Amino acid sequence: MQIAQDTVVHIHYTLKSDAGQVLDSSEGNEPLSYLHGNSNIIPGLEKALDGRSQGDSFEVSIPPDEAYGPRDESLLQAVPKTAFQGLGDLQPGMQFQAQTDQGPRIVTIAAVAEESVTVDGNHPLAGQTLNFAIEVAAVREATTEELSQGQVQDHDQDQAPDPD
Repeated sequence: MQIAQDTVVHIHYTLKSDAGQVLDSSEGNEPLSYLHGNSNIIPGLEKALDGRSQGDSFEVSIPPDEAYGPRDESLLQAVPKTAFQGLGDLQPGMQFQAQTDQGPRIVTIAAVAEESVTVDGNHPLAGQTLNFAIEVAAVREATTEELSQGQVQDHDQDQAPDPD
């Protein structure tokens, strides 16, 4: 079966930066499962998987505009340190969920000053080209429940084939 709209796809992947640093991997874990064509993964990777079949292995580089977008410096914002009262020792790299005009968003502390904290609303991988090594572990038709909810159901992990 080929990967197409509304199929459930199980992939093993390794994600590397342009410098070759491993950023994420499914190695040693269950494959990543998603419902194809439902915006459950970044657009560029979904396009690269379209038409592939179980057993296919390939490498693909996804530019920022097909991944997490370009960095947007307007998403850096200084917030009074008092907004973080009771949260202990604030350090760059710490992440928090913030309520924004666009709904909840994960922000990362970029800098801590005496009176303010600079938070970054960009996705940590914004502005980066993402380099994937992919192995398609399985492809199957989605269930009616999965189609109605737009995502793979947790019980699907029990149905995923053993990659060995």
